[in-house]
Amino acid sequence: MIDTHCHIDGEEFVEDIDAVITRAREAGVQAIGVPGINLSSLDTVMAVCQRYPGYCYPMLGLHPEDVKTDWQEVLAQIRPRLDAACSPRPVAIGEVGLDFYWSREFEQEQLLAFEEQVRWSVELQLPLMIHCRKAQNEMVAILKRYKDQLPGGVFHCFTGNELEAQELLQFDRFVLGVGGVSTFKKSHLPEVLPAVVPLDRLVLETDAPYMAPVPKRGERNEPAFVAYVLKRLAEAYGVSEEELERATNENCKKVLNINV
Repeated sequence: MIDTHCHIDGEEFVEDIDAVITRAREAGVQAIGVPGINLSSLDTVMAVCQRYPGYCYPMLGLHPEDVKTDWQEVLAQIRPRLDAACSPRPVAIGEVGLDFYWSREFEQEQLLAFEEQVRWSVELQLPLMIHCRKAQNEMVAILKRYKDQLPGGVFHCFTGNELEAQELLQFDRFVLGVGGVSTFKKSHLPEVLPAVVPLDRLVLETDAPYMAPVPKRGERNEPAFVAYVLKRLAEAYGVSEEELERATNENCKKVLNINV
């Protein structure tokens, strides 16, 4: 299993990160994608990935909720860290995107910052790790401008309906990232995903420390819990856990160049 999206560099894991990694390995997690969100995470993400080389894979970008009026200055500091000379080199640009759930105060700044990072993806041929909340129309409009040039990426934390899934799948080389929400009692994902999302367009994630899956709801999420997502999705697709694991691992290799 690969947890494609885990904020293991966060302060929630400072006290026991070695134990968290040990539990992840024991649960069968073979790699972890670690997305950045702002300037301070440039260093924390890289530090964690240097501490666990070949196991934790860095991604760097500006999260939409961290976009403010100084977004250009922030991006100017992030951009050099994406170069091939950096070690380990980030496997994706992220976590980037649009989020108008709480506020549209910085709507224009978010749109501009996201498009700039999309251009980086084209320039560097690095995939995108995309966060989108209450902004799919705007996100799709931007991506369409670069559709034929983009190397691919992950639509992180997909929780939408069949039509929304189909709209995202028009972008070749992109996959949907699915996490703990799929295990929730009221989630429609176990019905939506098998109906429209083939196994070769799916990857697993936790978004730890957030959104722990059933039966761990209310606890701090951690990468070992991706096993519960795997189990629920295997049930939904009517395949074995081994088959789902093989498919999602292969997707990570193709999209994020994480090969285990």
